[in-house]
Amino acid sequence: MTTAYVEWRNVSKAFSGKPVLKGMNLAIAKGEVMFIIGTSGVGKSVTIKHLIGLLRIDAGEIWFDGTRIDQLPERQLAPIRKRIGMVFQSSTLFDSMTLAENVALPLRKHQRLSWSASLVEAKQRLAQVYMAEYADRYPAELSDGMRKRAAIARTLALGPEVVLFDEPTTGLDPVSARRIDRLIRELADKLGVTAIVVSHDPPSIFGVADRVAFLYQGVVHAVATPAELRASPDPIVQQFIQGKSSGPMETPGF
Repeated sequence: MTTAYVEWRNVSKAFSGKPVLKGMNLAIAKGEVMFIIGTSGVGKSVTIKHLIGLLRIDAGEIWFDGTRIDQLPERQLAPIRKRIGMVFQSSTLFDSMTLAENVALPLRKHQRLSWSASLVEAKQRLAQVYMAEYADRYPAELSDGMRKRAAIARTLALGPEVVLFDEPTTGLDPVSARRIDRLIRELADKLGVTAIVVSHDPPSIFGVADRVAFLYQGVVHAVATPAELRASPDPIVQQFIQGKSSGPMETPGF
């Protein structure tokens, strides 16, 4: 394993006195596609939201590219946020704008491009997700999977080094879901993007990931390649993979 590019060190987080993360540790290499899995409420989305300051940890440390970032004030955290993009579970596109206009927004705000220049750049980003021909369409005219790809294009607009995906295939039909999978893989392979993906989707987990981190009872219970995870003798891991609903995994979630 190479030097960690993104790392959570002994991170804890509680809500209303209820612990969710209890000293979790996870290190991710630059350019890696890491999937974070586990039962609902185990803290997967909480984990990635800490990386961009949407949530603040209670204890521990978070490191990015050699810098500890969990204690940074907003002013110093802003440049970090520009290097880390996030694709939320809902596409969060503006219905009154075309796809190109949606993608152009962060370029106008953060790079101070003219409207015409930002639209040109936006169409190039849409081409990266195979959506160039739909640049002048509105979100309501497109499928859920197409809107998700447009949301990824908007995230890519500022050239992030890390992209966080929160349940990117949830609610999509199998064909659209596999397109998103291929796109995540391409971002790492062709652009060198580090992808951190929260997912419940077995075809995504076992078809795209370089490694998988399995969260259980507030800590990373196992980190393995997809093949290693399938072959794991750990009964807790196997219970999750096989989708069993009884036994030690049944713990209250947040």
